[in-house]
Amino acid sequence: MKKYVALLLQLIIWSGFTLAEWLSGKDHLVSKVILFIVFSYLAILLARKIVDSSKDTFIITVLSLFTYGLLQSMLHFLL
Repeated sequence: MKKYVALLLQLIIWSGFTLAEWLSGKDHLVSKVILFIVFSYLAILLARKIVDSSKDTFIITVLSLFTYGLLQSMLHFLL
């Protein structure tokens, strides 16, 4: 159950990243990469605090990034 909660909270973090990226629409690519790194760090910290395992943290983070990318692609395709 902890893994599921960590995954859902990471998806909320990625939603916040999408909002921040949208608000900084005309920023340079370097700024967006730094923003991505900051949000990735927050997501990793959150998962590590909940799950207490480095391996599970890595798997959950990769899975949440994959899910986020898939949802973003589907939304861009549909809209």
